[in-house]
Amino acid sequence: MKNKYWIAIIGAVFLLCLALVLFPSESAPAAQAQIVSEGKTVRIVDLRVDQEFTVATESGTNVVTVKDGKIAVTYADCPDQYCVKQGFCNRGEQIVCLPHRLVISFLGESEIDSAVG
Repeated sequence: MKNKYWIAIIGAVFLLCLALVLFPSESAPAAQAQIVSEGKTVRIVDLRVDQEFTVATESGTNVVTVKDGKIAVTYADCPDQYCVKQGFCNRGEQIVCLPHRLVISFLGESEIDSAVG
């Protein structure tokens, strides 16, 4: 009898995990992005307005492009090019160019990091 309960519990957990994988929750696209370079806010951009600008520091140069409600680093003179490879985004994780200390964060997302009760 105990085995049937364990099988039912394991089956329910498996189905829940499968549902979360097949139907992930989509967060709404952000309306703005904050560009921080070397610890200072360079600008806050409206993702609804197409634009392109350069962020140049002693560490290096990045070209940031906003197009069709998404933002990307389209050029960087850093060696790894990880920030350029991330492509256009409008929600989720930050876009980071570690060698140039550039961070692009999305504003207006309703994401809860922790809760204290």
